[in-house]
This record gives sequence, C-alpha cells and structure tokens, in this order.
Amino acid sequence: MKIVTSQQMRELDRKAIDEWGVPGLTLMENAGRAVADAALRLTEDMPDRPIVVLCGRGNNGGDGFVAARHLREAGRQVHVFLAATKDEVTGDAGTNLERLESAGPSAALVSDPARVGEACGAAGLVVDALLGTGLTGKTRGLPGQLIETVNESGARVLAVDVPSGLDADTGEPLGLAIRAVETVTMGLPKLGLFLYPGMDYAGRVTLADIGFPGNLLDKAPSVADLIDPEWVRMLLPRRKPSAHKGSFGRVLVIAGSAGMTGAASLCAQGALRAGAGLVTVGCPASVNDVLEVKLTEAMTFPLPETYGRTLDTRALALILELAQEADVLAIGPGLSHEPETAVLVRRLVARVEKPIVIDADGINALADAALILEGAHPPAVLTPHPGEMGRLMGVAAEKIQARRAHFSAAAAKRFHATVVLKGARSIIADGSRPLTINPTGNPGMASGGTGDVLTGMVAGLIAQELLPFEAAVAATYLHGLAGDIAASAVGEASMLAGDLLAAVPEATKRVSEGNYEEHRWRPSL
Repeated sequence: MKIVTSQQMRELDRKAIDEWGVPGLTLMENAGRAVADAALRLTEDMPDRPIVVLCGRGNNGGDGFVAARHLREAGRQVHVFLAATKDEVTGDAGTNLERLESAGPSAALVSDPARVGEACGAAGLVVDALLGTGLTGKTRGLPGQLIETVNESGARVLAVDVPSGLDADTGEPLGLAIRAVETVTMGLPKLGLFLYPGMDYAGRVTLADIGFPGNLLDKAPSVADLIDPEWVRMLLPRRKPSAHKGSFGRVLVIAGSAGMTGAASLCAQGALRAGAGLVTVGCPASVNDVLEVKLTEAMTFPLPETYGRTLDTRALALILELAQEADVLAIGPGLSHEPETAVLVRRLVARVEKPIVIDADGINALADAALILEGAHPPAVLTPHPGEMGRLMGVAAEKIQARRAHFSAAAAKRFHATVVLKGARSIIADGSRPLTINPTGNPGMASGGTGDVLTGMVAGLIAQELLPFEAAVAATYLHGLAGDIAASAVGEASMLAGDLLAAVPEATKRVSEGNYEEHRWRPSL
C-alpha cells in the first residue's frame, strides 16, 4: 500500500475533483462518515457520554461537521466547537456547516478555551478536526491553546487525517500537537503517521476509503510503501508435494560466544521457523555442547576460539568451507565485541561469496571498516537497531532515530545492501525503490533476543530463493505479526523472544491462509 506526502495527497484530491469528476462534497461526506463510524466504535461502551467535535475552518473542519451530523443522526449527544468565525468557513466545509446547523444546534464559536476543556473532560471522546495536513508553521494562538487544552483534559481523542499540530510528512510536532488514541486518515496513509515520533501522537491508524477512483490511486506517486499481508502472502514460498529438506535451502549461522548462546539459538530457530530446510550453527568450540542442548532441529559445528571463548580468526577457512554447502549466511548474533572476532567478521564478509544477513555484533565489527560494505560483496541484508546503525554511519543513535527514513535510505545506497532499520515501524530500504514501512509489532518486542529471531527469519527465506529485499519484507512483517500474537497471549510487559518465536508458525499460517486479522494497523477498506 502506498504512503504519501501531504503534497502528493493534495494533488490526488485535485485530480479526483478536476480530472475524474468526483465532487469534493462526496469526498468530504465519505470522510466524515468514516470518522463518525470510528467514533461510534470507540464509544460503544459509553453511549450516554457526549462526543466533542473540535473543528477548524478548512476541509479538516468540514470532515468534522459531517462526522458531527452523522453522530447526531445516530442518536449521540454531540457538542461542536468552531475555532474560527463562520464567515471564514467557505467552500465544501461551509456547505457542511450549514447542513449541520440546519439539522440541529449551531456550532459554538470558541471564545474561551477553558470552556472547551470542561466539555472535553466530560466527554466520552473528542474528535480532533482542527488542523489538517496543510499546516506548515508552529501551532500558535487559539489553535495552540486548544491543542494544549485537549491534551490536558485527559480525554480520548480521535484525530481526523493527522493529529492537529503534527507534520504529516516528518511526524514531528510543529510546536504542540494532539495526542490521539486513533487517527482516521483519508485515501492513502501519510508518511508522518508511521515515523517517530508521529506514531506516538497518531495512535492506531485507520485508513478510510473516501471514493478516490482505483485507477487514480494505482497511478499515484508515493514516497514509501506499507507492507500489507497480501503482499507477504504472495512472497511466501510454496511447497510441492514432492519436496524434501534440501528443497528449502541451507542456512549457516555464525554466532554465539560464552554467555551469549541464546542469541545463536534464537537465530537458528528463526531460520527454521521461516521454513529453511537445514540450519547449521558455527560457534566457538567450548559452547558447542551448550548449543547442542538448546537446539534439537539445527546442527552445530565447533570452531576455533579465542581465550575469551569467542570465534577466532583461525575459524575463517573452516567457515568458508562450510559456506560452500550453504545458500546463505547469518552473521553476528552473540559474537561479542572481542577484537579478534571482529577481524574474523571483516575477513569473512570480504571473502564469502554467498548472500549474507548481518546483525548485532556482525554490524558492530564492521563499524570501523565500512569500506568492506561499500565495495563489491555478495547480496547482503543489514538488520541494525538505531544504535548499531549509528555506529555504522558514524552518527549518534538519537540522530538516527530522529531521521529514520533518511538514514535507512542513505545506508542502503552507501553499502549496496538491503537495510532493515529495526524499531517501532521498522523501515526497509534497498536503494532502488521507495522505502518500505512495516505496520506490525508492538512495544513488547523491545526485549533481548527478538532481533536475533528476525535475522534467522530473513536468512531462512533467502535460503528458499527469495531475493534479499523480498525476504526482508516478508520476515519483518511476519516477525511483527508474531509479536502481536504473542502480546495478545501473554501481554506486552511479559513477552519474551521465545514467545515471539513460538508465535511465528501461527503468524505464517494466518498470512498463508488469508486470515488477515487486524492489529495496530486497521485498514477499513
């Protein structure tokens, strides 16, 4: 699914009206109805409490007027506040203000934000239709006061298109911004709703089909793509009745050290759960017995180690020999920061000829030798978190987090690799197409070991002949979906990487069978 900028969305609006003959009133009517439907859903457990609709003078406010009319027709008590004079409300928004007032009480002009705060405090829900995607400057004056009032009221907020005060393209608050529990966005999702910190302001994102012609949306330019389950379903390998374990590829995992055998184990099991036929873990000799106990379905191979029980450079020849029989290598989980091991990783990446997935200590080992990645190398997938990406790019992790889209794209081009920048709404970039954003996952996945599972899943899908970018897309979506399934079973606070791993089969089954249960991304198409 395409993700657009505010300018791209405005151009879609213009084309739909001017070139495709879709009346603007029709688009606004459909948008307002979608908002009303969401408001009714959010307040179905409190039907006697009023709903406050806070409207501005533009089209965003027009959507709010339509929503308020439909909510009244549904029998709900609605208080409408207008943060403008009625003469300032023109065009389609003005028409819908007239329709609203002809059928019920007038919209109250805001003269005292405190009155709005009192109404919000007593309401079951506040509909934020104050400012739309066209905001460019800081929120000041009355709009800023109202945003502060709504946030301080403690009321649940449903935002229209984007939370008021939020930059629709960057996700940055332009001064003060509404904090919503849900955002109903129109036509196509806006980039800022999926970037940090915008995702925290937007809450759950609902997409409303408001009547744009399908051909117009198909041809529309976009800045990014959102992974949807149908895309992943099409990518997943199909299994022939005559298949055997050799049909689904061989993964060589280079991972583990004393005290970090769990990372190697989770990575190997991630590859197996993703469908790889055979998985071998190359590990320091002294931890091989530990991994043999941890792993039943994967094989292990003891390799020369340092005195600190990490992989030694003497292991290079053996790893390259093992790689001859593998389809892909997963390098990094639990390798440690031992300098000798880092040298091994650099030499291995420079010489191996098979596709590679590099994570964790594998990425850290390359931070001071990025030229290896900048030169010629086999197809590679890098799966850093912001700290690892920062070390690789030579900037602070905070800067990476603040500009996730920029650095994902920059790293993919610089290192000629597919990059999965992990975190809330993981971003996938490969330098040759728009960014891809993953909608699945939850804060419960912020625990040790979940990234190791993802590394193995990516490698497991590459072993089954998916291209690196395709494997990254499918694995990241399934990994997040497994996290959502696990969180629903054990709760976010208690979830472990093992819980996520155990949920991968269910996630894969749901997508394979087209059982697209809604999670934090809820398309209402």
